[in-house]
Amino acid sequence: MKVLLINGSPNIKGCTYTALTEVEKTLNEAEIETEIIQVGSKDLRGCIGCRQCKKNGKCVFNDLVNEVAPKFAECDGIVIGSPVYFASANGTLISFIDRLFYSVPVDRSMKVGAAVVSARRGGCSATFDEINKYFTISGMPIASSQYWNSVHGYTPEDVYADKEGCQTMRTLGRNMAFLIKSIQLGKEEYGLPEKEERVSTNFI
Repeated sequence: MKVLLINGSPNIKGCTYTALTEVEKTLNEAEIETEIIQVGSKDLRGCIGCRQCKKNGKCVFNDLVNEVAPKFAECDGIVIGSPVYFASANGTLISFIDRLFYSVPVDRSMKVGAAVVSARRGGCSATFDEINKYFTISGMPIASSQYWNSVHGYTPEDVYADKEGCQTMRTLGRNMAFLIKSIQLGKEEYGLPEKEERVSTNFI
């Protein structure tokens, strides 16, 4: 079993990374394989709505999105981490997950998702909500913790000093590992939930 951890911060080993490593430790302790993928410092453009991915099975822009796509298809869970910019996620991260979630032709049902947010002070809840919407539109259960998944600080040292935030990350890792393992057992016993043919209602 494997979880991808997406670092949406341009600071490669900053506060968001520090929070993700706390989650990663507890996942590894639960024998879940992990990989941290650096996104926030990359040169990535947003989706242009060309829909070529529906014909080609991959995004028309051949960059990190297409590199991560097969890993996303195979993983059992994904943790998306972002700093707070103007009470929102980092724009580069949003460009990345817009294209990743739209272009990858794979059933994401029952892959476990989790959002992790880092802020100096405010905007965590809005950013947390923003990221979680990618999971809820994709049939992905969301792993929760003892509090909203956020840490506070301006430096990694500040994050470590946020004892409650770090504990929240560790609890998230344990809960996510339990949920992934439980879903795996459910798949083996019952299979995935039945899917109806997709209906799209357009009021035009």
